[in-house]
Amino acid sequence: MLLAFDTATPYVTVALYDVDRAERAVVAELRSARPMQHGEQLAPLIQQALSEAGIVRQDLTALAVGVGPGPFTGLRVGLVTARTLAFALEIPVYGVCSLDVVAVEAALGPRPVGTGFVVATDARRKEVYLASYDDQGRRLTGPDVVRPAAAATGVPVAGGGAVLYPDAFPDARPPTAPSAAWLARVVAGELAELHDPEPMYLRRPDAIAPGAPKRVS
Repeated sequence: MLLAFDTATPYVTVALYDVDRAERAVVAELRSARPMQHGEQLAPLIQQALSEAGIVRQDLTALAVGVGPGPFTGLRVGLVTARTLAFALEIPVYGVCSLDVVAVEAALGPRPVGTGFVVATDARRKEVYLASYDDQGRRLTGPDVVRPAAAATGVPVAGGGAVLYPDAFPDARPPTAPSAAWLARVVAGELAELHDPEPMYLRRPDAIAPGAPKRVS
C-alpha cells in the first residue's frame, strides 16, 4: 500500500493507493477542511485514511510526497513527516514536483487539456510558480517564480494561479491544486520525474539566520 500526501498548498491532501489492484486503486482520499494548518492536520488525516482502509502503518510499502515548490513551513511539515515515517517503517519515499502532479491530472485525468499547457500556482507576494508541459503532462520548462503579468498567456493554464489572475491566464483548466490520489498514480506509474524528499524552494525562506555581528570600532 502506497501512502501519498502533499502540503505544498494551503490545504493538506492525503491518499492511499493499492499498487496491487489494477482497478479502483485509490482506496482513500482526504483533504483538510481548514487552510494553513499543516502541522495540526497532516497526522490526523493520515490516521483517518489508514482507518478508512482498515490497515495500520506497518502495512505501508512506500511513501509519496509533494516536494513543492511551495511555502517553506508547509513543505517542511510534509517532508519531515515523510522522512520520519520512511525511516521508522524502513520503506522507500519518493518526492514529486507538486506542479507535475497538477500537470499529469490535467493531461490524463477525466477532462484532459489535449494540447500543450502551463501550470501556475500561488507563490504569494503577487507571484506564481510556473512550468510548461506538453499534451501528455511532461514538463518542458520551469518551474520558476514569476509575476503573472510577465507570464501572461492565452494557452490553457491549470492550477490555482489561473483562478487568482484571470487577466493574465484567461483559459483556466482543472485541477486547481495537486491531488494526493494523482500523486500516488504518478509515483506508481512513474509518470513524472521522481526526486529525493527534499524541498523544492524557488526563493529563500523569509526567516533566515542572522549574519555575523559587525565589529564595533
